[in-house]
Amino acid sequence: MLSNKSTVFCQAAYGKKADAESPWQFKSSYVTKTPKYQLFKGNMHKEVPVAEKKIRAMVAKPGLDGHDRGAKVIVRALRDAGMEVVYTGLRQTPEQIISAALQEDIDVLLLSILSGAHNHLFPSIVKGLQEKEMSQVLVIGGGVIPQEDIPNLKNAGISEIFGPGTSTETIITFIRENLPS
Repeated sequence: MLSNKSTVFCQAAYGKKADAESPWQFKSSYVTKTPKYQLFKGNMHKEVPVAEKKIRAMVAKPGLDGHDRGAKVIVRALRDAGMEVVYTGLRQTPEQIISAALQEDIDVLLLSILSGAHNHLFPSIVKGLQEKEMSQVLVIGGGVIPQEDIPNLKNAGISEIFGPGTSTETIITFIRENLPS
């Protein structure tokens, strides 16, 4: 006999109260007669498009920076946009960030910094990624970075720098439009 939970499930899922000995008997005897199943059965051998690969992003806070509210906002926005997101946490060394990027097989690395050490830390992370044969990773920087430092960071391999007040939608759009195929 079916439990009350199984009866409720069958009624909710198929619009019919279960009267079989098990929910599996119910499903096999009832579902095969439904129009949805017949449509599924008729389309079983047709080519189905493969789902798009989710973008794998990692947000990292290099150096001794102790503030991560902005990084957490970015993490949530990327996740809400359908990306898989890893957040490394505070006070990461370039070596820790590179190791995590390699382990997580990321597509995009977002570096956030407020401490002023961006001219040293960002290029060393890009160099480390290149040494690990991960030069295809899109690297983006953000935080409080003076305008005069941005050209040197871009020359070092940072694709874009986003300052305070940049909308999360701008960052998401940049990632989608600039991610290597």
